[in-house]
Amino acid sequence: MTLRRKLVSLAATGVLVGGGLVAATTSAGAASPGDVSAQSCYGSAKSYTKKTNYHLVPLPSQTPQFFTTTSNCSDINIKTNSNRSVKVCFYTSSGALNYCQADYKSAKNGVWKVIATNVKNNVKFRFYFSTTSAATGTYAA
Repeated sequence: MTLRRKLVSLAATGVLVGGGLVAATTSAGAASPGDVSAQSCYGSAKSYTKKTNYHLVPLPSQTPQFFTTTSNCSDINIKTNSNRSVKVCFYTSSGALNYCQADYKSAKNGVWKVIATNVKNNVKFRFYFSTTSAATGTYAA
């Protein structure tokens, strides 16, 4: 079923409440609002490669020097290719370190993990891994 047909199906089975879409009933195969958001967010995902002996990705010497949040996602998400502990460091528009999250999140191999929630658009960030071993995966922001 196409995304447009899913949205039409969802709209036909839901009611508008307070500006948000709340499904009164759902039919089998209809996408929920969360499913549609996740498809849009993860559909714009990009890959990353973390070099050995470093915690950060991307490195200041790499292009791009920072990842940037978009309107595709309201959160910063990561899907690692091996189990990892990771947090996000945020940067000002000029590229100065603003702050890093205090706690690491446990990202499991092949599973999407939300690392930071409710992040504004056009925010510069880097992932900070707890170990310096090489890593690859995908992120959506």
